[in-house]
Amino acid sequence: MVIEAKYENGVFKPLVEVKLEEGTTVEIHFNHEQSARKAPSIRELGFAGMWADREDIEDGVSYVNRLRDQSRP
Repeated sequence: MVIEAKYENGVFKPLVEVKLEEGTTVEIHFNHEQSARKAPSIRELGFAGMWADREDIEDGVSYVNRLRDQSRP
């Protein structure tokens, strides 16, 4: 049986309903190659949208460009 799961906060969470008895021990085989090729969605990253209420940050690109300009000698 293959079950897709997401790893969050130290816990593997199945993406579909799994009918197993509570406390069942399972063995997990992790495919490194597949995970390395798939970049995480921006929605999965904790910082997405955290500046939505900031008036001094127009958008992400402008903000990064401003930081780069400030760091140049």
